[in-house]
Amino acid sequence: MTSSSAARNQHLDELRALMASHSPPIHALLIPSEDAHQSEYVSERDKRRQFISGFTGSAGLALITTKEALLWTDGRYFLQATNQLSDRWRLMRMGEDPPVEVWIADNLSDEAVIGIDSWCISVDSAQRYEQAFLKKNQTLFQLSSDLVDEVWKDRPPNDATPVIVHPVEFAGRSVAQKMKELREKLQHEKASGIIITALDEVAWLYNVRGNDVHYSPVVHSYAIVTLHGAFFYVDKRKVTTEVKNYMSESGIDIREYDMVQLDVSLLASGQLKGSAVNGSLHMEKDINAAEHSKIWIDSNSCCLALYSKLRPDQALMLQSPIALPKAVKNPMELTGLRKAHIRDGAAVVQYLAWLDNQMQENYGASGYFSEANGSQKKEHLEIKLTEVSVSDKLEAFRAEKEHFKGLSFPTISSVGPNAAIIHYSPEANTCAELDADKIYLCDSGAQYLDGTTDITRTVHFGKPSEHQKLCYTAVLKGHIALDAAVFPNGTTGESFFQCSYDVNSCAFSRNLCLCIALCRQSFCRENYQNIAKV
Repeated sequence: MTSSSAARNQHLDELRALMASHSPPIHALLIPSEDAHQSEYVSERDKRRQFISGFTGSAGLALITTKEALLWTDGRYFLQATNQLSDRWRLMRMGEDPPVEVWIADNLSDEAVIGIDSWCISVDSAQRYEQAFLKKNQTLFQLSSDLVDEVWKDRPPNDATPVIVHPVEFAGRSVAQKMKELREKLQHEKASGIIITALDEVAWLYNVRGNDVHYSPVVHSYAIVTLHGAFFYVDKRKVTTEVKNYMSESGIDIREYDMVQLDVSLLASGQLKGSAVNGSLHMEKDINAAEHSKIWIDSNSCCLALYSKLRPDQALMLQSPIALPKAVKNPMELTGLRKAHIRDGAAVVQYLAWLDNQMQENYGASGYFSEANGSQKKEHLEIKLTEVSVSDKLEAFRAEKEHFKGLSFPTISSVGPNAAIIHYSPEANTCAELDADKIYLCDSGAQYLDGTTDITRTVHFGKPSEHQKLCYTAVLKGHIALDAAVFPNGTTGESFFQCSYDVNSCAFSRNLCLCIALCRQSFCRENYQNIAKV
């Protein structure tokens, strides 16, 4: 047993002791992957599920009972989870095993108490769990503090990286324009205000960026917008003089990050007061005067902790009105995206040409871009090419480009069998060396001020086998068919399957210098959503 495995076993024991001593006793503890903003990709200090289980994938859910430890994850991570979980854990395969709420209802006792950090679960998930728990009168209990944090003694600190104003020359639209449209939507739905919790939505609305999450230029923050005021909840240590002046000029109050729960309560009672409007102080009039005025939340991203401060009849639970305008790019954003992809494409071509040359010179490859003249692999390489070392070289090529801010996700640089592992993450100590006789897959992307990129290339620097050619061609034909397909209203993944267009793939709508996946749209058979409306 490794020292890390022994430490995690100890943490499990400590966690169960806290569950047993809690009032009321906790019979099972849910540990989601998400943070207080329901983000898929979270900061180091919010990786509670990873800390307790050792599983490092981006998606998953841990459940600790008095006797068992279970982890649910999807098909992207079955192999990775199998390799990373210790023998004290049981892997639950999403799509094959029962969902967590069904498993709890079927396997735990009547009136069992299931603990949850109410900041780390969405309203949708909480309500789905509560519905399933009715079967045995089980209770979803909102903990006053996260029990994992109590056993995580060396939890990373909350860094105070500064908020950055995102220039209008890249955003394409001012905060004033965005707020005007948002308030029109509030009035249309007869809502007095909206609580915005998704990090990329706050960043988009207020034209700000940050460095609080690796690969995603967002800042941990919330926003509340009413018909008469706007509020930005953030650690004030991150607020520079420039940001303070910018927010004041935009009519936005800056509040401490931890004040959001109190202010939601004030919003619910019609007592939330604003002070910054066009740079001048004022006392906002009652923003919730109407007896049945609604407060808009997106139940898929709003956490249970904030929702609990509203009356059930007060919450207007609809998709965020920011989702669509954020997805539909304005002309300036489209121009920026094109320029970013041209620069990024140039970096990738530079990289592949460099790598092709290295494979010919050092590994005797026949060549991808050009045929080598009878070269052979050197017996003694001064520096071996590995999955990690070559991905570092790709990052260096990108870093030379204008407006480069960093990578948009960890580079998936994979050789041979590793290329078949979805979301493979090479480690310097264990990664594979490049091989002229094996396929090389590189899935990578970058953040630029004017756009976010993601590009995958599969190459073979030697002589691919007939089977490899056949598989590669089949995938290519699927992509061409998908590109040529027409999407009439009502089209679903099932429709594509019936038309033999099933490529078992996803399309991603790209953000502008924000999270890498704005939204995912699956084209596989099991997707019954209306693709044409995405």
